[in-house]
Amino acid sequence: MQTVNFDNLNVSAGDLVLDIGCGEGRHSIGLYVNREINSVGVDLSLEDMQTARSRIKDFSISDTNKSSCVFGAGSIQCLPFKDNLYDAVICSEVLEHLESLDSAVSEIVRVLKPGGVLAVSVPRYLPELICWKLSPDYSKTPGGHVRIFKHKELRKLIQKESVSYQSFHWAHALHSPYWWLKCIFWKNEEEHWLVKKYHEFLIWDLMKNPLITRFLEMVLKPFIGKSLVMYFVKD
Repeated sequence: MQTVNFDNLNVSAGDLVLDIGCGEGRHSIGLYVNREINSVGVDLSLEDMQTARSRIKDFSISDTNKSSCVFGAGSIQCLPFKDNLYDAVICSEVLEHLESLDSAVSEIVRVLKPGGVLAVSVPRYLPELICWKLSPDYSKTPGGHVRIFKHKELRKLIQKESVSYQSFHWAHALHSPYWWLKCIFWKNEEEHWLVKKYHEFLIWDLMKNPLITRFLEMVLKPFIGKSLVMYFVKD
């Protein structure tokens, strides 16, 4: 499940892309397998890093693919890379977890080459606000979301650095109801039958990608898209 549209990254085979807060590697692996990009995934979770490395084995890699995909532990507040290194940088669903934002954004832009694309995604304001309202415990989860971004607020934050705004889109409309259900049944959300059934539906959609859910996603994204995704170019 990819939040960022790879076509908007303006990269080609052999380019170098950093995926900050990569989790289990959905963007890093996708770029490596489908676009032959040299991808580097960084995350604080060692468990997620191990999962990401093992997931690569699940994919069939072309013999002509000479690119690489590597993962390592690291913090967005102090990235272990030199200036102007990456052709593109992805920061997907990370900023909402941070108390301190300015230093993180500075680091993201620092490692990006001039002319390179920065893709940033966060939970969209209204679907996220509904989660906070449905369950007071949602925002109190250790390591969870500590802030809700409005569209203009996120754009203004990123543009404090030497970048130019390019475009935006929404993603994952079908995931918003799932999170609302989890919040409604927060105390036993892992066991509640309705949450389980909706999760099974999302897995089915991910694996089968049927026309009906693609249509629903397209229609619902402007209203309840779970994620806001923005693209910037470094000056």
